[in-house]
Amino acid sequence: MTTDYTSHDTICAPSSPPGTGAVALIRVSGSDAIKIASKIFRPLKKGKSINSFRPQRIYRGQILDSGKAIDEVLVWVFKSPNSYTGENIVEISCHGSEYIQQSIMELLSKKGARVARPGEFTLRAFLNGKMDLSQAEAVADLVASASEVSHRLAYKQMRGHFSWRIEELRRQLVEFASLIELELDFSEEDLKFASREKLIKLLNKIEKELTILIDSFSVGNVLKTGVPVAIIGKPNVGKSTLLNAILNEEKAIVSETPGTTRDAIEDTIIIDGIGFRFIDTAGLRDSDDTIENMGVEKTYQKINQASIILYMFDASETAIEEINETVEQFMQVIDDKSKKMILIANKTDLLMEIPKNFRNLVDLETIFVSAKRKTNINLITDSLVQAFKKELPSKEDVIVSNTRHHQALKETRDIIKNLQKGIDEKLSGDLLSTDLRTALYHLGTITGEITSEEILDNIFGKFCIGK
Repeated sequence: MTTDYTSHDTICAPSSPPGTGAVALIRVSGSDAIKIASKIFRPLKKGKSINSFRPQRIYRGQILDSGKAIDEVLVWVFKSPNSYTGENIVEISCHGSEYIQQSIMELLSKKGARVARPGEFTLRAFLNGKMDLSQAEAVADLVASASEVSHRLAYKQMRGHFSWRIEELRRQLVEFASLIELELDFSEEDLKFASREKLIKLLNKIEKELTILIDSFSVGNVLKTGVPVAIIGKPNVGKSTLLNAILNEEKAIVSETPGTTRDAIEDTIIIDGIGFRFIDTAGLRDSDDTIENMGVEKTYQKINQASIILYMFDASETAIEEINETVEQFMQVIDDKSKKMILIANKTDLLMEIPKNFRNLVDLETIFVSAKRKTNINLITDSLVQAFKKELPSKEDVIVSNTRHHQALKETRDIIKNLQKGIDEKLSGDLLSTDLRTALYHLGTITGEITSEEILDNIFGKFCIGK
């Protein structure tokens, strides 16, 4: 996407998903939006004109092409600056026929509107000061949100909760940066306007706040994309059957032949408002099959990527000693030793009874199921929800879920640490000023106070057309 950021063209695009539906929405934005729309829309009420419409009121009428009626529609107008983009906007609600949508779009184009690029409406909202860059990015996250939790994160960011936190950090740094800049103006008099002790306290406070935000990304990114849950175990213990039972569909191939699952199979399900990404992995065993061994290697990668591990074994033929030994082996290859692991004892339908002392012989939570008969599957999903609900942020918490923001915060913290070291080493004000400006730069890239065409193209090019 290459955008002319000085363009004041009037743009148009369908804002509803492509395809046929009951209704569709077409949005027109720009200084000539009302003028262009008036050329194709005739209100049903005689004597009315779209130019005289009261803002944010709905009017009924027809879309005309050379006097021929194309559709009966509803139209409403938003006048600058009180609109989503900050420009004049006309929104047309028509019937969902693809032919009707295409016809209206062609008419708008003939009358002077240009088809919008992906994300161009939100881009204009950002350029016109209706929202900052982090809020604009949250719009895309809100559209893509698939669970209650991911929706809540995106909505809070769109409302500016994260922006306020960043602006407060910038405000504190700007205050001290200005004092140090003032010192440089009076360098010959050797005046000190910025107390180094006070600056150290401020930097310590900022570093602490940055660390809290940076650390929140491990939870925020998972909540945004779905909690990854790896199902691991030996071949033929029922991993694929369990995945199918949890998803309630035949997602994975089930076979009596060991080694059927050669690659990781993933699917997502929403449980109690939280998205979980289940990963059915290749069975862990030694094999002469090169492809199967590649699948096993990928399994170990998925183990480290997962937030929760379900280690599944055949309860009818697996000894306690083997379970403990295998868990210990897993712990040696897991990067995060605090990662939650749940034992899934499968094939209880083959047992006469569940061993009463089993839970006393293993340290991990164990759930006895029959994946084939879908027995106790709800106990697994309940345990997953409870395990991750502890990680859910409160309504007041600010959680970072955007990779770009996370990287900018880490770069800012690195500069803050350089500043702390520089003050300890009694560096001159001009060197401190350079680091302060760099820290302000990184924070500014989050909200868009400092940006580039490359960054904007990258962000808004990923939006859907019409948003």
